[in-house]
Amino acid sequence: MSIPRLLKVTPREDRSLVLEYDSGERKVFDVNPYISGSWYGELGEIPYFNTVSVVSGGSGIAWSHGQDIAPHELYELSVSC
Repeated sequence: MSIPRLLKVTPREDRSLVLEYDSGERKVFDVNPYISGSWYGELGEIPYFNTVSVVSGGSGIAWSHGQDIAPHELYELSVSC
């Protein structure tokens, strides 16, 4: 299955992300299960969480300190909105 190209990511205060794909789909991904431990724990800080951006080419998302979530996880584990 081919994953559509990600066009936009919008962080929400509940630590979820609204994902907009070139297929026209809008999905919501819950980041809360990932916010623990030394690597992802920083995502619990709302100002830092809000710095998420789309990776060049639309293959995924990332934060400035290197945290990311695999594109297939973003797409498959998110729900339509």
